[in-house]
Amino acid sequence: MKLRSERLPRDCSEEPDPQAPAENCSRAALFAKAEELSAKRTAGGDPLAHFLKGQLYYEEGLYEEALIQFEKIKDTDFKAMYQLGVMHYDGLGTKEDPERGVEYMKKILYSDSPKARHLKFAAAYNLGRAYYEGCGVKQSTEEAERLWLIAADHGNPKASIKAQSTLGMLYSVLEDLKKAFFWHSEACGNGNLESQGALGVMYLYGQGIRQNTKAALECLREAAERGNIYAQGHLVEYYYNRKFYSTAAAVAKRATENNDIDMLAQVTDCLPTYVAKGVAMAAFYLARCLQRGLGVRQDQAAAKKYYSKACLLDPGVASDLELAANLGRI
Repeated sequence: MKLRSERLPRDCSEEPDPQAPAENCSRAALFAKAEELSAKRTAGGDPLAHFLKGQLYYEEGLYEEALIQFEKIKDTDFKAMYQLGVMHYDGLGTKEDPERGVEYMKKILYSDSPKARHLKFAAAYNLGRAYYEGCGVKQSTEEAERLWLIAADHGNPKASIKAQSTLGMLYSVLEDLKKAFFWHSEACGNGNLESQGALGVMYLYGQGIRQNTKAALECLREAAERGNIYAQGHLVEYYYNRKFYSTAAAVAKRATENNDIDMLAQVTDCLPTYVAKGVAMAAFYLARCLQRGLGVRQDQAAAKKYYSKACLLDPGVASDLELAANLGRI
């Protein structure tokens, strides 16, 4: 499990020369310039310099160097304490020590300092993850729920939107679909891509809300365009079942073109499990289209390949869909 880091935007102190060649603005050149400016601020006694330098190293993956900078100011800078919590929990630049990571997050969450206030939602979310998975603390779904509710802060858009979406997922697992719908709605309204796809599915099948195909398609299509693979898989199923075979095949090809589930999950900030389910659904229906020549040219070899892909990624989804096919529903 990976905790969520505070990735702060960097400010450019100098505007680039519009006449300069593009290669002068390379990532390496920008990093070197930022490191130079950071060193000057450190030498000048800027209290933020160590954090900015550590954050620069962190975002470039230079974790050992980042750790050194954050350690220097951990007792006076809550942002540095937060990053150290993430790094110790996940073993970035140091030996993995989830108990120590949890300790840092608790210090932030329960601090009375105004300087810790803006990090409390993120710390509560991370602590919830730790309790839910029992890593660094004793497993407790109840404590995870309590912490995520703190982090979600009644749907506050300035709180942890990831916590809002995670509550939607949690209540779906607990089969409290009305609460699941509420939290996915809050997260979706605040821009969360995963909840947008989940809302589409809930509208489509009337889960926690009255069935509404129009609202479902609006959510699923927009989420799919934004890269939500789970939404793409459900759109493929919807189009196939309504005999829009060419559209189903086109969406399925898009959903199955990338095999790197972890990368897709990272880019879209969606759970790998649901990314895999979306790809598996799309692969299954694309296989059906190829096997029968529906919306695409018939190709038995390609159909076999996509059936295998569906089974490999999510045997449960593939077997359920195959059963439906054998019963004549597909």
